[in-house]
Amino acid sequence: MTTSGTYTFDPSLGELTLYAFNLCQLRNTSLTQEHMQSARMATNMLLATWSNKGVNLWAVDLVTTPVTQGVSTYSVDPNTVMILDAYMVTPESGSNIDRVILPVSRSEYATYPNKEQQGFPTVYWFDRLINPTVTLWPVPDGGSTSALKYYRVRRLQDAGMANGQTVEIPYLWLEAFAFGLAYRLAMIWNPQLAPVLKGEAKEAYDVAAEQNIEQASQFISPQIFGYYRP
Repeated sequence: MTTSGTYTFDPSLGELTLYAFNLCQLRNTSLTQEHMQSARMATNMLLATWSNKGVNLWAVDLVTTPVTQGVSTYSVDPNTVMILDAYMVTPESGSNIDRVILPVSRSEYATYPNKEQQGFPTVYWFDRLINPTVTLWPVPDGGSTSALKYYRVRRLQDAGMANGQTVEIPYLWLEAFAFGLAYRLAMIWNPQLAPVLKGEAKEAYDVAAEQNIEQASQFISPQIFGYYRP
């Protein structure tokens, strides 16, 4: 058996667009500038939907924000979709110790009677505005912690046709992207085929999403030691 020995298949958005139009039963020679303009819009709408649907692991990164004594609220990059895990960095004995803090809702934060209380932060409130912020409580006291770190999911990069640009998705998501784009284009250019492509797009997305997880075991067990008191 002879194989290529390469792993470089990474089609451009233009190539994926032509394939999506082919799935819509439109030949390459029939496409016009108007077709390509609608494809560009459909592509970015599709990526926005994927950002809404869940955790795209390839778009997760770690953000470090220095904290200041007496300052509770800090700006968050507007490209942040959600915060996954957050922790405070505590300098101790010449090294940094990370301590996890937990999220709270707006309603829970509103119940805190003294929002200016200083100490070691134990919770955070992510206010999902157009220009989002994260608020810590208790407010950093300047001595117990030096920085806030959090893993966040960011939005996917804009997709464009120029200069052979590729879409910011991994190999395993190419088919899901092609069928998702084809479905959106069919709604415009071949509505009769849209119901079929909708089903194909959902199936391809579900297959890709099954692999878009962290392979880690989780165990849940009750604490029953209290039943065996001497």
